[in-house]
Amino acid sequence: MKGSRTRTILSVWTHHTGKVKALLVAVAVAIAAASLVVSHLLITDLSREERGRMAVWAEAMRMLANADETTDMTLVLAVINGNHTIPVIVAGADGEVQTHRNLALDARTPADTAAELRLRADAMRRAGHAISIGLGDEADADRLEILFDESIMLRRLATYPYVQLAVVLTFAGVVIFALLASKRAEQNKVWVGLSKETAHQLGTPISSLMAWSEVLRETYPTDPLLPEMAKDIKRLEMIAERFSKIGSMPEPQPEDVGQVVGRVADYIRRRTSGKVQIIAHLPHGLVAPMCAPLFEWVVENLCKNAIDAMDGCGTLTLAATAEPGVAVVEVADTGKGIARSHFNDVFRPGFTTKRRGWGLGLSLAKRIVEEYHHGRIFVKQSEPGRGTTFRIELRVEAGGS
Repeated sequence: MKGSRTRTILSVWTHHTGKVKALLVAVAVAIAAASLVVSHLLITDLSREERGRMAVWAEAMRMLANADETTDMTLVLAVINGNHTIPVIVAGADGEVQTHRNLALDARTPADTAAELRLRADAMRRAGHAISIGLGDEADADRLEILFDESIMLRRLATYPYVQLAVVLTFAGVVIFALLASKRAEQNKVWVGLSKETAHQLGTPISSLMAWSEVLRETYPTDPLLPEMAKDIKRLEMIAERFSKIGSMPEPQPEDVGQVVGRVADYIRRRTSGKVQIIAHLPHGLVAPMCAPLFEWVVENLCKNAIDAMDGCGTLTLAATAEPGVAVVEVADTGKGIARSHFNDVFRPGFTTKRRGWGLGLSLAKRIVEEYHHGRIFVKQSEPGRGTTFRIELRVEAGGS
């Protein structure tokens, strides 16, 4: 009952955590979209204001062109000379550039300058930044074309939202990474603390069992059950050793993969009913660096899950092969199978299809393979009703196979 409640809590917590992440992403996207919309509206208003300023500037140019010696040009010249930000080109009716203002040109010769000004003027026309003014009241009077471009300030404002979003997203990414790292570190502390405490709690009864086993051996030296009891006590010692190694980052040692997996196959074979056929394809000489007690626990966990998935009746196959740069161990069963949508979920803490499972075995197995052995573990293939194959890949040292 307690295990079921714990599974439920883990499942609900994981489910709600996913929803919270999705909500945060949605809020971030909404904020980004709102920022872009507001910036677009602001830029549109500024662009409209600049066009209005250029209309006034064009009118000032018209008045300057039509002025005589009695016209007061103080205000007109103030308007014309007051433009220090908006790039302007004044072209005649034939399209030839007459003057320009606030343009940074790269040309070095007069010919290059004229060519560059024509190109800039054509670009302004295509952008719709052109105002035509007449130099007289007659219909056939000469005309001037006022061409302008966005000011430097407007261009900077147009790029600012993207720079701001990049900074915000970078900051958010750093914060999320820090939170995930902190959460993972906290989870690791829980795993290590639980493992160390389990090893400590197992130590006392194992020592007591070893002492009682010696007493029984002296009293009943020929009892055939004593060797089996000794094997079980040794097994408990190995289990305690496995838990004690979690969190201590043991130094991997070169091990024969076939022998390590073979020990697991022998142990499972002795403790499984005859309805489960165990097939092992385990060549000798395939060497890979590993912590043998922890790796045995991973394979054992996969085997026990496979037997549970077959309801104690079926075929369990263990195979070890060498591929370029890696040693491969595969555990295949003929059980219920796993839906493809759950291939990654099976390694998530709290996920389980068993009525009495905790959903922690495969999660811990993944940590052991990836963090302690720098390898990979994943569902190679599975089909509901036909079985599952788990695959473990370990890096092989040069010359190790």
